[in-house]
Amino acid sequence: MFGFAKTAPQPMADDGRIHARFLLQHTGFHLDVNLDLPARGVSALFGHSGSGKTSCLRCFAGLDRPQQGYLQVAGELWQDSERGFFLPAHKRAIGYVFQDANLFPHLSVRGNLEYGQRRIPATQRRVALDQALQLLGIGHLLERMPAALSGGERQRVGIARALVTSPRLLLMDEPLASLDLKRKQEVLPYLERLHEELDIPVLYVSHAPDEVARLADHLVLLDEGQVRASGPLKEILLRADLPFASDEDAEAVIDGEVCGHDAAYALLELQLPGSEARLRLPHSALPSGHQVRVKIKARDVSLGLQRAEGSSLLNLLPATVESWQALDAQMLLTLRIGEQRLLARITRYSFDQLGIHAGQALWAQIKSVSLLAP
Repeated sequence: MFGFAKTAPQPMADDGRIHARFLLQHTGFHLDVNLDLPARGVSALFGHSGSGKTSCLRCFAGLDRPQQGYLQVAGELWQDSERGFFLPAHKRAIGYVFQDANLFPHLSVRGNLEYGQRRIPATQRRVALDQALQLLGIGHLLERMPAALSGGERQRVGIARALVTSPRLLLMDEPLASLDLKRKQEVLPYLERLHEELDIPVLYVSHAPDEVARLADHLVLLDEGQVRASGPLKEILLRADLPFASDEDAEAVIDGEVCGHDAAYALLELQLPGSEARLRLPHSALPSGHQVRVKIKARDVSLGLQRAEGSSLLNLLPATVESWQALDAQMLLTLRIGEQRLLARITRYSFDQLGIHAGQALWAQIKSVSLLAP
């Protein structure tokens, strides 16, 4: 075991990363992780129940003290067992959002937020109260008591309370798990706004693939207390040795830039990077140049040797075959479109009839109504 150092070590160079190593042993559970994460954007800790997601998050927060540990956040050392240094939880610049908002029932929304803000000296506040209200859309709730809020409203207030502490790191432990589907859909757009508008790294724990695909930039797959994979979301989702690609709901995530909107048909048009290809999908208008993330399921992609004419398919994208794997009676192909990749699931029969081979040029065909975007 290690104790508290009397003084913190000197600040280290900020390399824009989060470095963490935790070795934590409990009766019947062993956490052994070594992580190198970006100090911006959303890093998701994903895995089944009991995989170690929450234990890992608690180590980041300083709520659990691993037998061996090291944690550096963007050049600031929070823990180093070899040097006998451990920054206690109350001194770590973190915001923590739990499954339940845990609001003080005797305080109004305003009172809950001001309580969080008072934890930080005025000179160190980087997130203003007004900014948090605007980001979470809760300005009209300030005088309400927690008992008068919906589940989604309570969670948005809880997130705002974490933000007004001006954290260096925001920890979110399955913040949508206690909400029904309608309330989840209410909160998700606000989480996306945090991602887009705040320069605060987020560690997001979830066992819901849809949430992870929608929010995360970096994905850590945990299994029995160990890291099975860690890397950019787009790459991890496509890896053949991981369960995502072989799952019935296998999907790829691509990004596009808004380049137009057809108001008559409510179709948003996206330019794909590194390609002349464009995607069209049902969506309200967005500002030109706005970045949009789109999830495309492998089962919704069909392939053709020629560009289809006279078809109801709106998205006909020139693609190149990169690789494939056999899945029983089906084949899962990885295709490259410009700078991005997507998956296509077809039968073995179709695979043979099309004469699929590496480097082959063909057309990926996607129904607009199957595309998912925020």
